[in-house]
Amino acid sequence: MMLTRQRADEIFEKVLKYSTADETEVMISSSAHALTRFANNTIHQNVAEEAESLSVRLVSEGRMARASTNKFDEASIRQLCEDALALARLRPPDPDLLPMPGPQTYRAVNRFFNETAQLTPQTRAETVAQVVARAEQDHLTAAGAFSSGSSAYALLNSRGMQTFHEETMAEFSVTVMSDTSSGWAKKTAPYWMELEPLELAERAVRKALASREPHEITPGWYTVILEPAAMLDLLGFMVLDFSGLAVHEQRSCFTGRLGQKVLGENINFRDDVFHPLQSGAPFDGEGIPRQRVPIVEKGEVKNLVYARQTAHKVGAQPTGHGFPLPNEMGEAPINIVMDGDRATVEDMIRTTERGLLVTRFWYIREVDPYRKILTGMTRDGTFWIEDGQVRHGVRNLRFNQSLVDMLGQVEMMSPPQRTAGEESFEMVVPAVKVREFNFASATRY
Repeated sequence: MMLTRQRADEIFEKVLKYSTADETEVMISSSAHALTRFANNTIHQNVAEEAESLSVRLVSEGRMARASTNKFDEASIRQLCEDALALARLRPPDPDLLPMPGPQTYRAVNRFFNETAQLTPQTRAETVAQVVARAEQDHLTAAGAFSSGSSAYALLNSRGMQTFHEETMAEFSVTVMSDTSSGWAKKTAPYWMELEPLELAERAVRKALASREPHEITPGWYTVILEPAAMLDLLGFMVLDFSGLAVHEQRSCFTGRLGQKVLGENINFRDDVFHPLQSGAPFDGEGIPRQRVPIVEKGEVKNLVYARQTAHKVGAQPTGHGFPLPNEMGEAPINIVMDGDRATVEDMIRTTERGLLVTRFWYIREVDPYRKILTGMTRDGTFWIEDGQVRHGVRNLRFNQSLVDMLGQVEMMSPPQRTAGEESFEMVVPAVKVREFNFASATRY
């Protein structure tokens, strides 16, 4: 049964009935998720799952603990409260622990669509059949997944906080393969009709066909055009560096650089949960309202984000970016919106004398956290550009590149768009053209 405001209040009252702690916080969540997966041009999996969770955080004499369950009967809730209190009493007092926040005011967001919540297996199967048919037109093999679902979340505490958020989400991803190449496309959206699966399939097919019989090129420094998914998965490795706690503990690549121009003049991005292409709740893991925070302006690291505890520690104001307590991460911006420009990917290609077009990256790992050097490989459509035209596919390459340096070498950008990748969460980012991107070695495929 999907969580409602009324049911959340009823569960909370049961918890308060059995909690004897000084302060009580309750997180309640429910989700319904369905997935149709296909490979070798055939649906091979169709599953659906519903889940509920109740998590109680208790504070007693300056000691805090959390316990969770998926049982909502009176006996289980009573046992949950007793377990959480027993755990709290075993812990030492936390000198940094703040009182739970009281009632808050939130800006409304509407991210729930009945059409997504009620999407049927038949509709998903019919859509997959159309995608497979498109691949078969060119004697290609398609694989991927089409998922949809809804979730609801409530956070309440004994100081009067009451929050509730519900949303839907759909996702379609497709990889199309020939004997020597592959193409890929993916999209997510709260409203499933925005996925445009057939357009995604067409994009993946074009990439698979254009990259057949890839050539091997010499590794080196190249001008590179990164499609939005490639940009997203790199930028995801930087978000934790804008945490106030990470900077305070000197584990961020921006430690000591707040207020300095670190990136290129044309780089601007913010955390903005209210952007129409974003998703998520308008409050953080403690129920604090999320603020729109300009993080980088004209290359300058303008602001960090703060959870309540971090803000209190460093003398800042909380921005609504904390995670549920207890946690060691502090906070992070998770609704990134990066400004772009008016160029198209075609414009970027046309103005490139020699370079590479990258669809996406995978298996990205951090090499140097302070210089933000990353390594990883291209995948599912890497192309050689010469004299303003895409000439042929190339064998995939491994890169070894400082993300900070890269964001100082961006020459062109497209308008930003909601983007999904494989290594990071969704963001609103542009495609970019970057000079002197370092490809360290070639792969065998």
